[in-house]
Amino acid sequence: MEKSLVKKRGPAAIIALCPAAHVITLLGACVVALFFALRHDTEKMRFLSRNLVQPLHRVLARLTARLPFSLAEWLYAAAIGGTLLYIAAELVLLVRRPARLRRLYRLFMRLAALGLGVYALFCVLWGVYYYGDDFIARSGLELHDISAEELELTTLYFADLLNEYAPRVPRDENGLCRTDRQAVLERSPEIFRAAAQRFPCLGGPEVPAKGMFFSRVMSIIDYTGFFCPFTAEANVNMDFPEALFAAVVAHELSHQRGVAKEQEANFAAVLASLESGDADYCYSACLFAYIHLGNALAGVDREALSMIDAGLCGGVKADLAENNRYWAAFETPVQTVTNTVYEGFLQSYGQTLGLRSYGACVDLLAGYYGGLARDHFSRVESGTAEGK
Repeated sequence: MEKSLVKKRGPAAIIALCPAAHVITLLGACVVALFFALRHDTEKMRFLSRNLVQPLHRVLARLTARLPFSLAEWLYAAAIGGTLLYIAAELVLLVRRPARLRRLYRLFMRLAALGLGVYALFCVLWGVYYYGDDFIARSGLELHDISAEELELTTLYFADLLNEYAPRVPRDENGLCRTDRQAVLERSPEIFRAAAQRFPCLGGPEVPAKGMFFSRVMSIIDYTGFFCPFTAEANVNMDFPEALFAAVVAHELSHQRGVAKEQEANFAAVLASLESGDADYCYSACLFAYIHLGNALAGVDREALSMIDAGLCGGVKADLAENNRYWAAFETPVQTVTNTVYEGFLQSYGQTLGLRSYGACVDLLAGYYGGLARDHFSRVESGTAEGK
């Protein structure tokens, strides 16, 4: 009966079942198709990112900063919960009421409209960053091949910085870092101020990052934070160990400033934190950098890494151990699935290293701080020689 009605009335009858969903689906598909057709046109992507997305994000960031909670988190929660309730209600109606074919088609089209509409906005509000100017191009930094010696020297340099900053952060009776997360968030608007003077491309709205209510859920799916391009909020998990918290705050704020690629956001977080001079941020960033450098050095010279590890003070070793224990508790199939999905997402936007791109910041760290490391150890050696 339903099929005959559709045949008699034609495509117009199908569209009339859910006209808004058809329009949104069509527009969304066109935007996505256009994005993928033009994404390798750097000039167009650069124009969109500089003249549309960044100005919009700056306005949104200032507006959403007035809210004492993460609007993005609650929008996502409402969207997920509302969609699941809608699907459940429609499935019940499919069983209890006639016209099942029309109801099933409406369900499909509305879900398609939601998915394509959100993805189209995501491509415009975030995807263009991946194909316009990246941080390296905008900052004027030049990269070169990193030798094993440079990698070791830079790792040792950050180990020295860790030992220097470790006594400056609050610690509990077990020697573990117990930085006040809320205080770190309150100071976050100022963290990029000094770095932006050196690299103007890191300038942006001085608004705070936001702690998340569903932080334990974020840990379960292996996320320490995220930047929402729809609300321009930098959101941070409040549950994982404090030692790395400030570095994650700086990482998400770098995304808010248009640094899309993960390896560049990692470097920008370390740079901004160290330039700020804030002890909590400096210690956290040094620990963050040391983990990446150490992982890279382990694949080149494990013996050298072992010697550097041995020179770390007790507080740093305790913080590294606590971080490992915390994340080991979440090594579940759920984490594996979410990592696989996110790796596919990164690769779809040209980050061919996938999740390994988080470690590619090593080249930036060694390239930028390698010279400082050489100067540092030259002064140390000179001081030793003079002392003798």
